[in-house]
Amino acid sequence: MNLDYDDLDVFKDGCGLFGIFGNEEAARITYLGLYALQHRGQESAGIAVYDGSSVNYHKDMGLVTNVFSEEILSELKGFMAIGHVRYSTIGSSHIRNAQPMVADLARGFLAIAHNGNIVNAHKLRAQLQEEGAIFQSTTDSELILHLIARSSKLFLEDKVVDAITTLRGAYSLLIMSPEGIMAVRDPWGFRPLSIGRIGNAYVVASETCALDIVDAEFIRDVEPGEIVRIEDGGIYSRRFSIGVRPSPCVFELIYFARPDSIVFGRSVYMVRREAGRQLAREAPADADMVVPIPDSGNCAALGYAEELGIPFEMGLVRSHYIGRTFIQPTQFVRDLGARIKYNPVSQVVAGKRVVVVDDSIVRGTTLRRLIKMLRKAGAREVHLRISFPPHRFPCYYGIDTPTRAELIASSHSLEEIRKYLRADSLAYLSPSGLMRAVSGDEGEFCTACYSGKYPVRFSGELRKEALEEGTRIQEVVKG
Repeated sequence: MNLDYDDLDVFKDGCGLFGIFGNEEAARITYLGLYALQHRGQESAGIAVYDGSSVNYHKDMGLVTNVFSEEILSELKGFMAIGHVRYSTIGSSHIRNAQPMVADLARGFLAIAHNGNIVNAHKLRAQLQEEGAIFQSTTDSELILHLIARSSKLFLEDKVVDAITTLRGAYSLLIMSPEGIMAVRDPWGFRPLSIGRIGNAYVVASETCALDIVDAEFIRDVEPGEIVRIEDGGIYSRRFSIGVRPSPCVFELIYFARPDSIVFGRSVYMVRREAGRQLAREAPADADMVVPIPDSGNCAALGYAEELGIPFEMGLVRSHYIGRTFIQPTQFVRDLGARIKYNPVSQVVAGKRVVVVDDSIVRGTTLRRLIKMLRKAGAREVHLRISFPPHRFPCYYGIDTPTRAELIASSHSLEEIRKYLRADSLAYLSPSGLMRAVSGDEGEFCTACYSGKYPVRFSGELRKEALEEGTRIQEVVKG
């Protein structure tokens, strides 16, 4: 199993989507869009393209730049395409689960790319298997393909509506057929999906940073509970759900989205910077400098430093060239710990009182190592500030989070966490402070990861895992 060493102590998003209709360079433009969305998934990448007579596709395990060569892109000819980068939330890390998924139906092909997580997927899959359906993958994305194919409706759009109205959970979808491309967002709007335009061509992407890289003009977001159909005649909208209160994921704004994106109508950069300011107001520290955990804590650390008038310093340097196949984690590498990815600048931190800012704590193992490294580099005091409330509950809507038992904040007090991390002080941003930073209120967002209030109900093992009392993780027990 080849992994970046710190993969076990971070949150991972599910996927990134990109699609384009009306440009003969569709595959190359999609490649660039996926490159901009690489942060949303590093396990696999794929592009499906249509030239008016046949569909062609290529997908493989790995990063976008490794999966696609100039030779491969030159063979992907067509005027519309959809692409996908993936990190698995449902379904194992395997080539058979890479997307887009392409199927031949009675009236032509269908290709689908999905970002999210269907909480009733196991129940629906079991029902379909009892009826004779055969699955080639373990993803909930293939389930959606089966539901569309088995619908008795006449027209494709009606088939799609028939299928998705049975789904519970998070799904931002791109669906390509000979007719065009459909962009779909679930009624709760958990994951972002935006529409842009390049000349006469329309573009759809998980984040606006992917529109920027291809010089597309942002038009608007796909609304929760909306299907946007893009075809030769133009762009058309259909609402398939009403009366559901949208609950976009607030953690997209603080953690997953790129800082240069506009998500849910908000600048990610400005939200994170304001979260740092709010954190400084709530939990100031008497210190000589503010140091971010790069790159996740950069914006919040800047806001924290600005609010208190403390110098902002890059006291930690992060290597951006490790990749997911860096090295087998031998005992020697494990003993080196976080130094594989991070290294302190001793000339900056030596003899100083340092405030370290990051956006979240998962298990705490990486931060514990980083604090130890800073002290070894000469930091006199290390005060830790987190620009998001404590994560106490797992996510079931398209983010791969540890179980509740593995989330350190689920079963430990603030003081217990501080002692484990060996910080001089520790503070998280409050829920009310977070809502001020995003210029909203908790009723506008999904906050399940810290509140335990899940917008979409589910039962069985998922509910049991979500609500059970967490147990102490091994590292803390050994302390």
